[in-house]
Amino acid sequence: MDHSRAHVLICAGTGCVSSGSKKVEAALSAELVKRGLEKEIKVIETGCHGFCEMGPVVIVYPEGVFYCRVQDTDVPELVDSHLYKGRIVERLLYKEPVSHEKIPNYNDITFYKKQMRKVLANCGHINPESIEDYIAVGGYEALGKALSEMTSEQVVMELKKSGLRGRGGGGFPTGSKWEFTRNAQGDKKYVVCNADEGDPGAFMDRSVLEGDPHRIIEGMAICGYAIGADEGYVYVRAEYPLAIKRLRIAIKQAEELGLLGDNIFGSGFNFRLKIKEGAGAFVCGEETALLASIEGKRGMPRPRPPFPAISGLWGKPTNINNVETFGNVPQIITQGAEWYAAIGTERSKGTKVFALTGRINNTGLAEVPMGISMREIIFDIGGGIPEGKKFKAVQIGGPSGGCLPEELLDLPVDYDSLIQAGAMMGSGGLVVMDETTCMVDVAKFFLNFTQSESCGKCTPCREGTKRMLEVLTRITDGDGRHDDIALLEAMAKNIKTTALCGLGQTAPNPVLSTLRYFRHEYEAHIHDKRCPAGACTKLSGFSVTELCKGCSLCKKACPVQAITGEIKGRHIIDPAKCIKCGACVTKCPFKAIIKG
Repeated sequence: MDHSRAHVLICAGTGCVSSGSKKVEAALSAELVKRGLEKEIKVIETGCHGFCEMGPVVIVYPEGVFYCRVQDTDVPELVDSHLYKGRIVERLLYKEPVSHEKIPNYNDITFYKKQMRKVLANCGHINPESIEDYIAVGGYEALGKALSEMTSEQVVMELKKSGLRGRGGGGFPTGSKWEFTRNAQGDKKYVVCNADEGDPGAFMDRSVLEGDPHRIIEGMAICGYAIGADEGYVYVRAEYPLAIKRLRIAIKQAEELGLLGDNIFGSGFNFRLKIKEGAGAFVCGEETALLASIEGKRGMPRPRPPFPAISGLWGKPTNINNVETFGNVPQIITQGAEWYAAIGTERSKGTKVFALTGRINNTGLAEVPMGISMREIIFDIGGGIPEGKKFKAVQIGGPSGGCLPEELLDLPVDYDSLIQAGAMMGSGGLVVMDETTCMVDVAKFFLNFTQSESCGKCTPCREGTKRMLEVLTRITDGDGRHDDIALLEAMAKNIKTTALCGLGQTAPNPVLSTLRYFRHEYEAHIHDKRCPAGACTKLSGFSVTELCKGCSLCKKACPVQAITGEIKGRHIIDPAKCIKCGACVTKCPFKAIIKG
């Protein structure tokens, strides 16, 4: 029995670990021993709290005091003031950026106020390497209920009534997918969890696996019971070593307690899980390529039909969902389809986890109800744009999604609204851009990613994305032609209608969405040979404004002697000599040099 008078929870997700949480934990444990408090204070590693910008995060219970950006050097004061004397260390509290108010409890922090943490409910609050912690908060109750109180058909119907749609990007109704696999003929069936999270800026699945792996195991086991499968695979990127480690621990713990294996809960239901580490190919996020990879083949998509529900892994009926989808299943079974369906919108039920990255103050992970506006996510939860710069666009849906402009900030975030706007939900990556971002360059970045990740099997994707990338490159290099926009649109249409799989079919989306909302930037690059954002090096130059004080620091920093001028006089940059390295901008203490 735990007789500790206080618990100190330290975030041990990848983000906080990279910013020093392991050092904090080591220093804290040593300091508690030094003070003779090691039996009174329990130190617990948790998963990600989501507020990555503020890591390492430490929470002290029973008070629930939230400390942020804690370093190992802060530990002696934390132990002496809070754990020994009961006084909050105010300098380590979160400070609201506008009011500068210091907030002790994380529930009162704006970042968390508008969130509805359902899939992420346990992340940051339990030890992900302890099955006892998971059981203590209701873990495996859903599996027990499904096996003892419900038929497999009733489980499928509950999922259908809930309105849960796949969170991997396509948004296909989860209950219907389960039903197709359940009704498929076959003596052997499989459950597969797609944890091959490859979108730039996305880390939702990683955080769930690191912070609450048993939730995914439970969701997959319920799916196995519902469709008649006795074996499952978690296909997870090898670049996620911590997620894989904690998943292995969780599977072993579940097997030891009889929650995986034979005759679970004495029901006669058998289910086992295996882990397959992916080699980092983005195309393996496509379900048929993923199945080929599990089978030991090269990860390449195949035509459908037949769909995996009919002929999947080794030709057997297979149900594939992503991490977040399985993470929703236990709560639907325990709390009911009606409860779940009451969250969100008419056609997009429940919550969605988003990874907030890019030019945004509060980078991190946020779970919000479907139907919330983009403005609320970016400004209320994300804290807006750093350095007082202006919001320009948000890329949603990863390389397969689209860039949405400021006038669509009040768009409700749901499957249908995003599709109509030329984007898509995707797996949940949100990359925010400010006024210094060139939208043509952004389109080139994402197309470069999808082109390099193309498996090369079909000509439209292999050759078409390469040709589109060549056009975008010459536009950003200042060599754009008058018919390039029409050429891009024609190629995009052809690729979307003829590519074999989802990667190719959606690859042109970033180009099409930026053409739809930021065509003027393309035209400026092509016709005026100018980058409005000043981001494209070959189309941008540097100039000295009247703020120049003549200190000559820029002149000394210039590697090609492109700057002339006398001390205390305004300096001049020779555009013919300037190599646009930016050294002058970095050195100028008066911010007198601008790019554009």
